[in-house]
Amino acid sequence: MWRELLPIGRHSDSGGYRRHAWTGADADCRAWFRQQAEDRGLAYEVDRNGNQWAWLGDPAAGDAVVTGSHLDSVPDGGAFDGPLGVVSSFAALDELRARGARFSRPLAVVNFGDEEGARFGLACVGSRLTAGLLTVEEAHRLTDGDGTTLAQAMEAAGYDPEGIGADPGRLARIGAFVELHVEQGRALDLSGDRVGIASAIWPHGRWRFDFRGEANHAGTTRLVDRRDPMLSYAETVLAARREAELAGAVATFGKIAVEPNGVNAIPSLVRGWLDSRAADQQTLDTVVGGIEKAAREYADAHGIDLDVVRESFTPVVEFDHALRDELGRILTTASDHLKVPVLGTGAGHDAGILAGRVPTAMLFVRNPTGVSHSPAEFAAEDDCVAGVHALADVLEGLACR
Repeated sequence: MWRELLPIGRHSDSGGYRRHAWTGADADCRAWFRQQAEDRGLAYEVDRNGNQWAWLGDPAAGDAVVTGSHLDSVPDGGAFDGPLGVVSSFAALDELRARGARFSRPLAVVNFGDEEGARFGLACVGSRLTAGLLTVEEAHRLTDGDGTTLAQAMEAAGYDPEGIGADPGRLARIGAFVELHVEQGRALDLSGDRVGIASAIWPHGRWRFDFRGEANHAGTTRLVDRRDPMLSYAETVLAARREAELAGAVATFGKIAVEPNGVNAIPSLVRGWLDSRAADQQTLDTVVGGIEKAAREYADAHGIDLDVVRESFTPVVEFDHALRDELGRILTTASDHLKVPVLGTGAGHDAGILAGRVPTAMLFVRNPTGVSHSPAEFAAEDDCVAGVHALADVLEGLACR
């Protein structure tokens, strides 16, 4: 499975993946998922929001155990973020069948669409729509860098954008959702464990900072006569690092758009996107508030107009305690009483979106470097196999009682 999926959407120059929603690479990933379902005799379906499902047992029976993740990527992302969870889900099902497991609950593998938000700027679109956390109107307003709307992209890929929206009936049939994911950090590597259980997802969001100045000639405009928004932006980037360090949080300006974007032109507009995350809401508010305060001071000093828009936000997500404890019990028993660590994460996931609607849990697989959202992202094969066995144990404990 891994070898078949590996070349899809891989960029020859960067070595990273460009599996963006509703593109050709995304279509190839979706075809791969469908083939895996059909090869195993699973009932395949696509829901109203473009999420793919592969069912063992009757979905209408309810109280289903669902596992899976996503197949799309960030720009030039790594091979493991998302796909490891989907591949491991199919592999765990194969393992359970090899064990002769007898299922007492329906089981499904899911591939949620557009989890990374690389094309339309909003993460977890497929799961947000399903959970009713993104309205049809909001979704139809999403556009990519070329001006293509989400609706147009879906239609071009052969899907009906008019049918999207909340899907409470589907969620009501799910008794538990367990997502396996490569760890995006080094906690497991530092503790020496191959697999861990998630406790919570830090609150996080994305803010757009628009610095508006005055375009002019780079060679003839005196420094004192300039209204250069790049200066205010650069100073704000440094302020973000300082605020995050002081609070023990993280803050990143990772995307920028410049107009008119000429080498010999002073910019008229610098638009930067801030991603910030912290262990609790108060800390996050302090960090983002400090960054915005500094940005406004820098903008005023340079005669720059500034608008700050919060584009998305996810509050702290505590995974279902009973389900989390059940995973710990199952894995402790299966691993001959070895303690499985419980850890928080600063990364968002579909599991975090669904947590407010269905009992949800996550498993992490060790990442020896902690690198993610990069071609250097990596997990050793024996750790990935350990993840499959852990997921199989969990699914057996939940769906085969």
